Amino acid sequence: MMKFETSRFGPLEVSEDRVINFPSGLPGFSQLNRFVLIDYKDTPLKWLQAVDDPQVAFIVADPRTVSGEGTIAFGDDVVRFLQIENKEDLAVLIILRAEDDKIVANLNGPLAINSSRMLGVQAVIDRD
Repeated sequence: MMKFETSRFGPLEVSEDRVINFPSGLPGFSQLNRFVLIDYKDTPLKWLQAVDDPQVAFIVADPRTVSGEGTIAFGDDVVRFLQIENKEDLAVLIILRAEDDKIVANLNGPLAINSSRMLGVQAVIDRD
């Protein structure tokens, strides 16, 4: 078990096998590599909480629950980087943010996570 502080949830203790490693960090947060997912009440939303910075957390969701988009297709480079062997191991989340009076989903920067290896990356999707 590992313990760490968070600004939203106070001290947390989680099993090390729940930590998702983002080797390259996330854009703008390249120094943060370890995150955990925390359920948000009784909703399909989750928090992606940085282990090494108590202030950094993102609201995330499965893209199917917040948009009409079907599955998000990733390039072979993402699949290789994450070492995906079974498509069932690929979890996809999108980051949500509040902007004015709206909730905005970042469909151009989905998170791809290999749930068996707990390895993740934020991909950049070109939608032009």
